[in-house]
Amino acid sequence: MIVNIRENDFNRIDLNLLTVLLVLYRERSVTRAAQKLFLGQPAVSGALARLREMFNDPLFIRSAKGMEPTPRAVSLVTELTPLMENMQQVLFQQPEFSPARARQTFRLGVTDWVESWLIPPLYQFLRHNAPGVRLQVTATDPFQDAALLVRDEIDLAISVANDAPHAVVRQVLTTMDYQTFWHPQQQQPPTPLTLDAYTRADHLLVSYLGADSSLIDRQLAELGKRRRVVYTTPHFASLPLLLQRSAAFATVPAGLAAGWRQHYGLCVSPPPLDIAPFEVAMLWHRRRDREPALQWLRQAVISQLAETECAV
Repeated sequence: MIVNIRENDFNRIDLNLLTVLLVLYRERSVTRAAQKLFLGQPAVSGALARLREMFNDPLFIRSAKGMEPTPRAVSLVTELTPLMENMQQVLFQQPEFSPARARQTFRLGVTDWVESWLIPPLYQFLRHNAPGVRLQVTATDPFQDAALLVRDEIDLAISVANDAPHAVVRQVLTTMDYQTFWHPQQQQPPTPLTLDAYTRADHLLVSYLGADSSLIDRQLAELGKRRRVVYTTPHFASLPLLLQRSAAFATVPAGLAAGWRQHYGLCVSPPPLDIAPFEVAMLWHRRRDREPALQWLRQAVISQLAETECAV
């Protein structure tokens, strides 16, 4: 947006003088105007003198009824009143966000497992409470979430990134464990899973950077064990279909358990390792911390997560 302002025109204007003009017009008295403005009478008289010089007009004429405005004063007040009211609202009143009336697109950055875990209840909530709001999802990963926020390519990320740069706010939503999945028609290991059963089977691995090992493999190595990773992908969505067709394990975030068991008939068990839980957090740019629409969306995510966890 191009702002066409001639800066030199404002060099000789003190906005405080315009406030004095409006109050004088309303009160028709220097004394009463001084009281309303919490100023001394000489200060208001001096302001009026500067206003007269600024507009080359007497502005107010003394009469038996008080200070009578000149046509120029009436014209100025008529034009300035809505402008000053709008300026007051812009400077001092936080704009409100009305979900029911909003026509807005929110750009979310999420991985595919977060999308299948958390976005369906959030989408349903928005359709009911903010029907004019649109969600635009960008597939991201923990290594690019912060950069996308800094470049203003997304409004909010839901991420497992462990930290964030100073420009990005990180709010932890929940902590989550890992669960191991398999299909009962392909294999029937003991439950809970034993370490021997876990290391004998093939494994499917999600890696955003294409690595063929993870924290699990490092922990297994400390125990003198190994597993066979036969498939690596940056996407979680393909894993249930592969598990239906192969005797393999997939160790993934526990938030996927309900959906994968219901829709794909998978079995689940805690992995036979002491794997620390991970944090799921919201990330947003610090410059938008107080934006009402984004504040509302963040609260909506929190409320839907709470309902999702209660339903588990």
